[in-house]
Amino acid sequence: MWQITEEQFAWFGLTIGISAFMLYMVFIVLHLAWTSKAGKFGTFVIFLGLAFGLLGFVAKGVIQWWIDA
Repeated sequence: MWQITEEQFAWFGLTIGISAFMLYMVFIVLHLAWTSKAGKFGTFVIFLGLAFGLLGFVAKGVIQWWIDA
C-alpha cells in the first residue's frame, strides 16, 4: 500500500514509537510526583526508581550509534 518494507516499519516502531512511549512514561512519573507532593528530593527518588530503565534504553541506542559511526 505505502511501499514500506518490514525493515523500515521496524525502524519506525523502535525509534518513533518507543520514544513516544518513553515520553509518555516520563509524563506519568512527573504526574505521580506532582500528585503525591513529593518535593524535589522525592521527585528525584521517584525518577531514580521508575525512570532509570529509560536511561539505560537511551544509552544502549547511543552506544550502538557510536560504535556504528
